[in-house]
Amino acid sequence: MRSHTSAHFLSPRTVVPPTLRFQTYAHMRARLIQLLCLVPLITGCAAGGNGSSTSKSPAPDPPTANTVTISVAPTTANIRAGNSFTFSATVTGSTNTAVSWFVNGTANGSAALGTIDSTGKYTAPTTLPSSNAVTIKATSAADATQSATSAVSLLNPTPVLTGITPASTNLGSFSLTITGSSFVQGAQVFFGNSALPTTYVSATQLTATGNASSAGTLAISVQNPNPGSSSSSSVNFQVNGSVQTSNCSQMSVGQGASLNGFVPFPSDNLWNKDISSAPVDPNSANIINFIGASVGLHADFGAGQYQGSTIGIPYTVVDSSQPLIPIDYTAYGSESDVGPMPIPLTAPIEGYPNPGTGDRHVLVLDTSTCFLYELFSSYPQSTSWNAGSGAVWDLLSDEQRPYTWTSADAAGLPIFPGLVRYDEVAGGAINHAIRFTVPNSSDGFTPPASHSASTSSNTNAPPMGMRLRLKASFNVSGFSAANQAILNAMKKYGLILADNGAAIYLSGAPDDRFSNDDLHNLGSVTASDFDVIQITPLYNNNSYPSGNAPTITQFSASSTSVASGTSVTLSWQVTGASYVIVSPGPGAVRGTSISVTPTANTTYTLYATNAFGQTTTSISITTH
Repeated sequence: MRSHTSAHFLSPRTVVPPTLRFQTYAHMRARLIQLLCLVPLITGCAAGGNGSSTSKSPAPDPPTANTVTISVAPTTANIRAGNSFTFSATVTGSTNTAVSWFVNGTANGSAALGTIDSTGKYTAPTTLPSSNAVTIKATSAADATQSATSAVSLLNPTPVLTGITPASTNLGSFSLTITGSSFVQGAQVFFGNSALPTTYVSATQLTATGNASSAGTLAISVQNPNPGSSSSSSVNFQVNGSVQTSNCSQMSVGQGASLNGFVPFPSDNLWNKDISSAPVDPNSANIINFIGASVGLHADFGAGQYQGSTIGIPYTVVDSSQPLIPIDYTAYGSESDVGPMPIPLTAPIEGYPNPGTGDRHVLVLDTSTCFLYELFSSYPQSTSWNAGSGAVWDLLSDEQRPYTWTSADAAGLPIFPGLVRYDEVAGGAINHAIRFTVPNSSDGFTPPASHSASTSSNTNAPPMGMRLRLKASFNVSGFSAANQAILNAMKKYGLILADNGAAIYLSGAPDDRFSNDDLHNLGSVTASDFDVIQITPLYNNNSYPSGNAPTITQFSASSTSVASGTSVTLSWQVTGASYVIVSPGPGAVRGTSISVTPTANTTYTLYATNAFGQTTTSISITTH
């Protein structure tokens, strides 16, 4: 029998069935394992009631937003004015790689700072800004807060030298006009290694002055200043071996006037060159025999008249008071220099007072400009000259006419510097070669000639420009002082073949002070007493040198519409010219500008000439 009281005294408890007890234990064990898995040092955790475990990787961090970055290459650059350079921009962190470009904060730049396009191509300004440092910036299109920069230093351009006027100078002071491109303020002209006083005219023109103390070939170059100082390539410049004469003012004025010691052309000009030691041509004897070994010299000049005509080729010296006269060409205009020329309509013609139908040469020297003017087959009109051909010669330079062009002489030579003149003979010395003629010449010419006048196909016929030299052994002591001066010049400077005519006729100016009887004594000197100087180079009309005619880069007027009688300045830039003529009006000129005073509508033409041809351009002035 069971007592109710005893059951209560025994501390009654909940009785858990065996199955439930096992489930509760397993649950607690699994929870414990889960808690232990939160400890970082535990590398693997088991989930399951049997105590087995499986290895697992740590869970990844939650994803974050992409970051855009940008870079510009190169980070620094030096760029010359006017040049272009391409920058590159690299964008990361976005599929949108587009950028915007800026120069000093200005989108796509500006004319003053340089411009940059969408590809990163930067073009520097042609003129440096006040600060030569600029910043190139690229900004990301994907994130406008992201930019990168490059520091740029702008440098002056490298100058380009294309021409020098004049092409040569003589010893002493000189002035140069330099043409080219990319010149800047502060540019300096160098004469060899010496800097010349230089004036900046424009980006394409400089002027400079200097003094040459020795003859030779020197290099002319241009150097632009810092930032980025650089020099042009050099151009050879010839300094001739005589003292530069600024003008011909020492000459007297008038017909047959004395030059008072002035010698046309520089001392190294072929007319004035000492050839006393020059080699003899291998074909000398054959050429002499072709001319005629026994033919004697004949002075084709002298005193008085022969058959009503003066003997010789006259010349006249004028000054600035002589007006310019138009020239109309009747035969060889395409090979002649255009007028006007300061040739008096009363100037003596070869053969005056009865010039007949011969060569009718007219020669005029201008003391104010130092140019020589020569006409062939000259006929004065009421206000102008008609002439078969004509040429202008710069007495201060080594002018070479275009190859194949004639002049007033068949050889394309000046006539005046080869004349025997009384003032020289009386002074005891002739300091230049003497002009002469022969009946027949070959189809060839040698410097200083530029033209042939072939009358013979014989290989021994002499070419125009050929030089004879009186043999050093020839004894001149038996001749008069006047003839000794002539013969000694033939030993030192020789004779230059200039035209077809009588055999070994010597050219000179008429002068009543000559003794014709004494001059006839020269006839005892024959061709056999001469040697032919080596003929080199030898050209014909199919083998002369080739080159570029002058380049005219600018011909302008200070005004193209003016009141009648108003002064206008014509300016030009010419490269490679031996001489320049402006027509109508000024005629032959030096320098790069001239003043004209049109009284009616006028078209002015600039003629620039060198050994390879002539270039022209024109400008019209309207008057009102």
